[in-house]
Amino acid sequence: MNGPRVVLAPDKFKGSLTAPEVAAALGVGIRRRAPGADVRAVPVADGGDGMVEAFAAAGWQRVEIDAPGPTGEPSRAVYAMRDETAVVELAAAVGLVKLPGGRLAPLRADTFGLGVVVAHALDAGAREIVLGLGGSASTDGGSGLLRALGLRLLDENNDELDGTAMDVVTLLSRVAAVDRAGLHPAVARARFTLACDVDNPLLGPAGAVAVYSPQKGADRHMMVKLEAALTHWAAILGTGYAEIGGAGAAGGTGFGALAVLGAEVRSGIDVLLELLEFTALVEGATLVVTGEGSLDHQSMHGKAPVGVAAAANAARVPVVAAVGRTMLSPGEIRAAGFAACYPLSELEPDAARSMLTAGKLLERIGERIAREHL
Repeated sequence: MNGPRVVLAPDKFKGSLTAPEVAAALGVGIRRRAPGADVRAVPVADGGDGMVEAFAAAGWQRVEIDAPGPTGEPSRAVYAMRDETAVVELAAAVGLVKLPGGRLAPLRADTFGLGVVVAHALDAGAREIVLGLGGSASTDGGSGLLRALGLRLLDENNDELDGTAMDVVTLLSRVAAVDRAGLHPAVARARFTLACDVDNPLLGPAGAVAVYSPQKGADRHMMVKLEAALTHWAAILGTGYAEIGGAGAAGGTGFGALAVLGAEVRSGIDVLLELLEFTALVEGATLVVTGEGSLDHQSMHGKAPVGVAAAANAARVPVVAAVGRTMLSPGEIRAAGFAACYPLSELEPDAARSMLTAGKLLERIGERIAREHL
């Protein structure tokens, strides 16, 4: 007789464990209690950092290349590819984690390195590009991405602006027109999907500058300049695109991709689960286990665990969450589709110690899940 089949589909515990590490720790605990269980790890992400590694864990080819970091320094970036589909993670190329020494650069950082990665994937034969938007270090409206793909930014004299010689505000403020003739030839034949978990427009009180630029180091004076620069940039490429939900994602990278690449905005976790053929993976499973560092009200808006729960429930497979902590009531947890929630904070109330010992705590959670559900 076959043992119970468990699908482990957690997101990362930010600042503590990667998604594959979370799945591995849970698996140790479950097997310890239920040695006959068939445990399958399918780490997930919602479009931010960790997306490429989730696909690599699922067997996609992991491609590592040289690409400029967010402030132009030589760096390495990765993407995942299978057949003609490439998954490109902004954070892995030009994210906050790629800033030298962690020094914020709100006016100098851009997305040029992301465009280098996309161009490499196109050259390798990719015709479906999934851009995971999250963890951005810049607020450049996607101008760096587009320049790397061959878009020329022209000033009032019709001369090309050198994006490497000026900050983002100066560059965008001086653009009078764009020339699309030099765009990478494969762009016209490729389909671009923006995988993200935010629906912010480009401009205004809910836009890229107001909501996200402070965490990238922008002060109030910088924010005023950045908002004016993006407003001008939007007038050049098309203000209609600026109003689309997701245009403000990753410092306005969503806007640039919408306006020039013809991109479509989708929920990051929905895209990932679709590409991983998650429905087929959970069919006939006994239990699905998902989770993240903090299960809270923000999780209800496109975060990975809730997306996993929806997919599991649609397949009529019970799903539980293993999390660092939860801010939801028992009723809210049930309403989100979870049969149960197991926070590490119940085992270790001290947050710092919990993060340091998360792996061992998750093993204990895994044992408890096996005891109560298998």
